[in-house]
Amino acid sequence: MASRYGDYQLEIYLNGLTGVVPSHPMTYAELERRAAESLPPWIWSYVAGGAGDEHTQDANATAFRRWGLYPRMFVGAAERDTGVDLCGVRLPSPLMMAPVGVVGLCSQDRHGDLATADAAARTGVPMIASTLSQDPMEEVAARFGDTPGFFQLYTPTDRELAASLVRRAEAAGFKGIVVTLDTWVTGWRPRDLATANFPQLRGHCLANYTCDPVFQERVGRDAAPEAVVAHWAGIFGNPLTWDDLPWLRSLTELPLIVKGVCHPDDARRAADGGVDGIYVSNHGGRQANGGIPALECLPDVAAATDLPIIFDSGVRSGSDAVKALALGATTVAIGRPYVYGLALGGVEGLVHVLRTMLAEADLLMAVDGYPSLSDLTPAALKDLRA
Repeated sequence: MASRYGDYQLEIYLNGLTGVVPSHPMTYAELERRAAESLPPWIWSYVAGGAGDEHTQDANATAFRRWGLYPRMFVGAAERDTGVDLCGVRLPSPLMMAPVGVVGLCSQDRHGDLATADAAARTGVPMIASTLSQDPMEEVAARFGDTPGFFQLYTPTDRELAASLVRRAEAAGFKGIVVTLDTWVTGWRPRDLATANFPQLRGHCLANYTCDPVFQERVGRDAAPEAVVAHWAGIFGNPLTWDDLPWLRSLTELPLIVKGVCHPDDARRAADGGVDGIYVSNHGGRQANGGIPALECLPDVAAATDLPIIFDSGVRSGSDAVKALALGATTVAIGRPYVYGLALGGVEGLVHVLRTMLAEADLLMAVDGYPSLSDLTPAALKDLRA
C-alpha cells in the first residue's frame, strides 16, 4: 500500500502560510524537555528512568549512530509501499506503540490508555496495550476503530488468572498476545528508589486485575485497596522457563509473540516451541543495566528465524525506525516518544508524534531511494565503525 505519510510536512508548511506553526515539538530533545516540565516528578522518574546508571538505556539510543543508510539514485521512489504483514495482521505502516505500564497516568485526565487507543484509531498505528492499565482492556480495545490492537501479558503466577486475562483479550478483539519475559521481577531503578516510588504499589494501573473475575474471586469483590495491592504484588511476576512455553501456547489461538528475546538461540528455541513472532527488546534499558544495546542484537536474531520480528528500545525518530527495519525488524515499536507526546498534548500531542515519525521515515525512504520496505536490507546500511 502506498504511503503519503510525508504529506504531514506539506501540511505544516501550508499552515505556516496563514501564521500557524506547530504547537508541539518537532525534535525528540525538545519533546523530552517539555515532557519533563509537564509530568509530576514521580511519574517522570518512572517513565524516563532506566536501570542502574542508565548506561544501557543511553546505549540503546546511541547504537543507531553506528549505521548509515546508503542513498540510492535513479530509483524514482515517488510512492512508497510501507505496508507489512505481522503474524497475519495487515498493517499500513511498520510503526507500533510499545506497551508502557504507566501510560494511563501520563495524560492530564489519568486515562492515557484510552487516549493512546484513540490515537491508534486516528493514525492506523497499533497500540500494544499493557496489562498494567488505568482502564480495563475492554474499554481500551473499544476505542481502536479499524486499527488492530495487541495485548501485552505480564504472566502472573496464578495460571487461572493468566488464562482469564488472555480470554478477555480475545473477547475484546485484540489480534495477538505479547508475553513479556524480562519483567517477572523489577530491575534496579535508582530514580524510582530515590523517591521510594512504585506506582502499582500505590494502587495505580491495576484496572485489568480489579475487574477480572478470577482476581475478584481471589481477593473478594469488595476488598480493601491495600488487600488488592498486596494480592497483586504476590502474584504479579512469573519466572517462566522453557517448560512453561507449551502452556503459554495452549492459552490462545491468537498469534503468540514473546518479548525480550535478544539471543539467537532463544529465538530459535521459541520458534521451535510454536510462537508466532519474536519481539527483540531490552525493555528500553529499564530492566537490566550493563547489557547489549537491543539494536546490536537484532541482526543475529533476524538471521536465526523466519518469524516476524517486532523491535523496540532506543527508537527516537523515523530514521531510527528505518535503520531497525533494514537490520531485520518487521515492525518497530516506539515507547518514550509517544508517551511524551501524550503528556504534552493528550491525543493531539500523541498523534503529532506518530505523524512526525511516520513522515520522517517516509521522506527518508523517498530521498534515499527505497520505494518499498523490502528494499531495506542490511546491504542498505554501512557500518560507520568499520
